[in-house]
Amino acid sequence: MTRPSAAGLSRRDLLRAGLFGATGLGVPGLWRQAALASAGGAREDRTLVVVELAGGNDGLNTIVPYGDDAYHRARPNLAIAREDVLRIDPYWGFHPRMKGLRNLFSDGRVAIVHGCGYPNPSRSHFSALEYWQTAVPRGAEPYGWVGRLADARWPDGRPDTLVNITERESLAIRSAHHAPIVFSDPRTFVRAGDPDAADVYRRLTQGEDPNAPSTVAFMRRIARTAEASAQQVREATRRYETPISYGTAVASLARDLRNVAALLDAGFPARVYYVSMSGFDTHAAQADTQNNLLLYVGDALEGFFRDLDRQGRSEEVAMLVFTEFGRRVAENEGGGTDHGTATPMWLLGSSVQGGLHGRAPSLEDLDEGDLRMTTDFRSVYASVLEQWMGVGDASDVLKSSHAPLPLFAAHPA
Repeated sequence: MTRPSAAGLSRRDLLRAGLFGATGLGVPGLWRQAALASAGGAREDRTLVVVELAGGNDGLNTIVPYGDDAYHRARPNLAIAREDVLRIDPYWGFHPRMKGLRNLFSDGRVAIVHGCGYPNPSRSHFSALEYWQTAVPRGAEPYGWVGRLADARWPDGRPDTLVNITERESLAIRSAHHAPIVFSDPRTFVRAGDPDAADVYRRLTQGEDPNAPSTVAFMRRIARTAEASAQQVREATRRYETPISYGTAVASLARDLRNVAALLDAGFPARVYYVSMSGFDTHAAQADTQNNLLLYVGDALEGFFRDLDRQGRSEEVAMLVFTEFGRRVAENEGGGTDHGTATPMWLLGSSVQGGLHGRAPSLEDLDEGDLRMTTDFRSVYASVLEQWMGVGDASDVLKSSHAPLPLFAAHPA
């Protein structure tokens, strides 16, 4: 590929250079933004944080049905002992390493929704994650449910509405009108992803050319806005100090949620943050692996919400936690569990209706060894969209109709 010359900038130069391409500020989205009108009516005082536990977390050893003998029979080696469970009631309890989540639950700030899934489930990581991220199981949908939320609420595609803290942009936040901020390490975050475009990017943000075509002038304004947001991300996360512990520093979720807290504290304009944590595909040696993973998760979630309390922002943020599928009921011969189907989802925040929601699947009436879905996960999405984010009719975003559940104690006006 021939690199653009230093003499001038054209739309062709920018497209050929792939400017912004690696960081989520896609050029096609920018051309769409130029023609869109200003948004109105969106609630600016509510933020959604979505946490993806990638790999298929074992829900039965997370929200433990310790009072069910069928659970102990199916897992003679993996079942959490009755005396070790952090009890919710005489039947349910938390994994013993999830003290952080249990503490938030005791505060009334955690809603657990039993048996979440969708009809004809897939046990493929790739397919199942795509279904959860698009909310269109077994459909051909180019945009994610979070991206469609942003399109519905802020149709002008305003900058910096969506933040995805990850190595690679998630399908969940892919949008027709928005260019998400995507980064893993904020210290090195820039919005000029292709090294071959560095010179073009420098000239675009620093130079002036009164004879430049209107499209290039537009791109120059967008590039400067993008650079300003990247600088704000770097500065906000670098300067952030908090006495609150998020647990072990090696846990990616602790680091990422601390960065979310830093951006919230800095007044960054994002309305949705999407983060993920991997490692939950526990086919073997599950006990030790999940012990560590759930410790990291519980500590990070509690630390994040305690930090919001300290900031005075706990009323402004709700969190949705999901995984692409649960595990099979019976343990396998390798000391683990294989890909399953239905699994609990969690909602966290000061405005959620804390407690246990939905009907738990039977551990004896199984579908070829798997739990039967009792709650369509899109009903949980509908609750978040309508009751928290203020979407009038979630079916327009979800592309199908699902009755919301009573998961929030205080609905948007």
